[in-house]
This record gives sequence, structure tokens and C-alpha cells, in this order.
Amino acid sequence: MTTHTSDHTLRTETLVSDDGFRLLIGGELVHGDDTMDVVNPATAAALATCPRASAQQFHEAVAAARTAFGPWSRSSLKTRRRLLNTIADIIDSHTDQLARLLTAEQGKPLPDATHEVQATAVFFRHVANLDYDVRVLEDGDARRVELRRRPLGVVAAILPWNAPLLLVAFKVPAALLTGNTVVVKPAATTPLTTLLLARLIADATPPGVINIVTDAGDLGDVLTEHPDIAKVTFTGSTATGYKVLANAAKSLKRVTLELGGNDAAIVLDDADPGEVAAGIYQGAFWNCGQVCLAIKRLYVHDSLYDQVVAELAALAGEAVVGDGMDAATHMGPLQNRAQYEKVKEFLADARHNGRVVAGGVVSEDSGYFVTPTIVADVHEGSRLVDEEQFGPILPVLRYTDVDDAIERANATGYGLGASVWSSSIDRAEEIALQLEAGTVWVNKHIDVAPHIPQAGAKQSGLGAELGDIGLLEYTQVQVLNIKK
Repeated sequence: MTTHTSDHTLRTETLVSDDGFRLLIGGELVHGDDTMDVVNPATAAALATCPRASAQQFHEAVAAARTAFGPWSRSSLKTRRRLLNTIADIIDSHTDQLARLLTAEQGKPLPDATHEVQATAVFFRHVANLDYDVRVLEDGDARRVELRRRPLGVVAAILPWNAPLLLVAFKVPAALLTGNTVVVKPAATTPLTTLLLARLIADATPPGVINIVTDAGDLGDVLTEHPDIAKVTFTGSTATGYKVLANAAKSLKRVTLELGGNDAAIVLDDADPGEVAAGIYQGAFWNCGQVCLAIKRLYVHDSLYDQVVAELAALAGEAVVGDGMDAATHMGPLQNRAQYEKVKEFLADARHNGRVVAGGVVSEDSGYFVTPTIVADVHEGSRLVDEEQFGPILPVLRYTDVDDAIERANATGYGLGASVWSSSIDRAEEIALQLEAGTVWVNKHIDVAPHIPQAGAKQSGLGAELGDIGLLEYTQVQVLNIKK
């Protein structure tokens, strides 16, 4: 295992114009009433200073979106499609600039950041081609009944720090296509790429239709409690999701929540350890394990346990951890110090309650680096198994009876994702249908596309994102019942 930090620090001046980052409010690029530093997680040093909006500026953004809602909601579907495609074109034409900034503030390797930028444009274009037609429920001699979909109003889109640009595309295109206007709040530790997007699209977007404001993680309540916000779409932790839902309930706002997961994967006794290990490793450690849908617990049949652990340990041992700007890097740092400290606590738990067979190395100088870690002989009751670690540590648990594995996989308040690994598709599907998760994959993990809905079961979320189902989450049902 090699751990290193690139010696070529990325200068903010190479990524944005000389006058820096700005908020986007009512079609204008404006300074924040305050500023805040954004840290490069590969160096633990300040990367840039960016605007920090005041509560008053949040109110101004909501007011601008509210003013824009009337004309935008009456605009043609063709007009809305054109804007989404224009934004996609802008993103594509600035892929390198956006990707380099994304790596600098989030930490992921540059190829992964580039893929995120490209996927963001793809998601915008996909939504631009969706339809939500009027449905005629009855058309008889006495009456005609139509089922229509109306926009809700102003949508607050609150983003996480693990995939800050792609999550814009999970929310904003669907909101805009259905006639809503938006106020976007990026995470406090990864606001820069979203602010750069604000600069790039400002002239192409009707004033107030898209507003982008930042905070230091302290003004979410302004949006979730605001009387002029009609819907909140939030991706983040379950603990914060509770607060969002409680605030939204005060005025019965519509809510979509994509929350945490303690996602289980089950390896059946007929699987080939050599064939499944690479997919499991990728599903657990992509983006440094900072993915809600990542594999957080791996259940392996006793007959294959030692082989699977050995295969995963070998993959972890080959990984190069370092600055995402370095071409040799496979895995970047954890995104922020708070998560870094939390993962170190999970490492201590792993050493106390299990056996670390690979990884477990923590950076001693600068940057929030933790090498990919495989933990064997660990059991339920330890923090590493019972909680969502959201980092590069994978506990591997034994089982002998598959019904026991299913029961243990389901024994959590979470229900976001899961996977089953087997040489028999039919057998794997039978197991998959018994898992309590919004998405269950067979012989793969974290396969996400704009036409495939994503929804969490239990305490992993409410509602759905993506696909036709996700689109309709941004609409209000209206029944038109006409007497003939």
C-alpha cells in the first residue's frame, strides 16, 4: 500500500476568474454578506475563500425564486427543455475546469471527478426528454375527467458533500422541467464547484429560476421552515433528515429525503471469490466509501469466508491512496476533518472488536487519508457493523445459514441498498426479494442511471429520485372533472 500526497497544489486562480466565487440570487452574481474558507482535504489547508450567505440573503433567494415561479410555471415545456439542454452543454464545455475544482475541494481522483461532471450533463439531458402527459381517466356522455400535474412552487435543494455536482442533477432538472423554481444550498465543505456552475449558467438562466446560496452548515432551517418553500429535497444523513422532516411538517411541505444506509451484501456459497471480489471492493470503497449506497456490511458464507477475505485484502493492498490530482491515485482522502475523525473512531472499534487484515493506516502529516481497510471476525454489536461508517472500512461477517444472513442483513433501521452475489441468478433473485432495501443489485453494486428510480426503505428516506417516478415528486396532482 502506498500513501502519498501530490506536490502540485491546485491554485484557485486556475479554476475561476480573478473576481472569485459568487452567489446566484435573482439572476445576479453577488458577494456573500460573509466569507468562509474551503479546505482541500488532500492537504488539510485552505483551498479558497468563498461567499457565505446571511439569513437575509437566503430570504432574498427564496423571494427571487417565488417571483420567477409565475412566469416559469407558465412557460412551455419546450422552453424548459431548452434550458436543461443548454445547462448540459455548458457543463460539457467546461468539464475539465469543473472536474479539477471538484477534485480540489472534494478529494476524489480526477478521473472520478471527470466522470461525475460528465454524468451531471447526461442527467440534465435525460430529464429534458421526459414527459408527464395529461391522463384522461374518463370521457363519457356525462363527464370528462383528466389527471393533470401542476408545479409545486419554490423547491429547496439541499446537497451533500460526497457528490456535490451530480446531486444537483438528481434534483434541479426534474424541478425545473415540471415548472418549479429552485434554491440550491451546497454543503458547507464543498460549495465551490456548485458556485462555479452558478457563474457558468447565470447568463443562460432566467432570473430567479435557479438560485444558489451557501452557508457554513448553519442556515438549513431558513429553507426548511420558510413559508414560501413548497418542497424540500434533501440528501444527507438520517439524523439531519429527521430535522428536515420536522421543519417541513410545520407547513406540510412536500419532502423527498435520500438518507443514510448501512447497506448489506450477501455472498452465497456458490459464488466464485475471485470473480466477485473486484465488484464487492468497488461497491465498498468507491469515493473512499463515502457513498450512501456503498456496501457497509459484507456477509459471506463460511465455506468461502477465508477466500473472500483474502481476495479483498489483496485488492486493498494494491490500492494507491493520495491526492486526487495525482494520476497514480486510486483513492483520495476523506472529504472533511469531522468525517476523518469519525472514521478513526471506527478504526479503533475495528481493532477492538475484530481483526484488521488489510489497511487501517492513517495519515500522520497532512490530509485526511485512511487506507482501504478490511476487517474480519467482527460481529453485530460493534459500532463498525451496527452504524454507517461512511468511510473506507469494510467489516466481513460469517454466516452458515442463508436465512440467518437475510435476517441479520435486515436487522437495521436503514434500508437504502443491498446486493446478492451468486453464480445462480435465479437463486440470487430469490434472496434479493427478501431484503428490505429500496434498491437491491445482483452481482453488482452502485449501478445508478437517470432513468432508474432510487428510493430508500425504512429510515433511509422518503419518496424517490430519478426516473419517471422521481420526476412526479415535483408535481401536485390536479383532477379536472368536467360536466358535459
